[in-house]
Amino acid sequence: MSGPAVGIVLVSHSAVVAESVAQMARGLAAGGPVVAVAAAGGTADGGLGTDADRIAAAAREVDSGAGVALLADLGSSVLTVKALLVEDELPPGSRLLDAPFLEGAVAAVVAASAGAPLDAVAAAAEEAYTYRKV
Repeated sequence: MSGPAVGIVLVSHSAVVAESVAQMARGLAAGGPVVAVAAAGGTADGGLGTDADRIAAAAREVDSGAGVALLADLGSSVLTVKALLVEDELPPGSRLLDAPFLEGAVAAVVAASAGAPLDAVAAAAEEAYTYRKV
């Protein structure tokens, strides 16, 4: 991977879930360089919930200038990311993806690691809604 790449932020109500999904996505995207993936889960005191400061810090951490794709698990994590976007608290080019959390995260990390731009990373993650299991 040369040059800036899309960074990925995984926002969950649980720090363990966010980090576990990040670890799985990194592992499945292995075979070459893997983009920056940050887990932003739980509250500052270690409880369940979301923390706007953690999300914003994670987005800044993975931002290399090519955009930041954020995936959120449910409810208030989605609302928190939306509020951060409206308040312009995230790096330029940040986007909340409408994708399933686990499958979308894997697809986003694989696409971004292959050098895809933000629009293609978003499309890959959102396509995960169509994955059939039966």
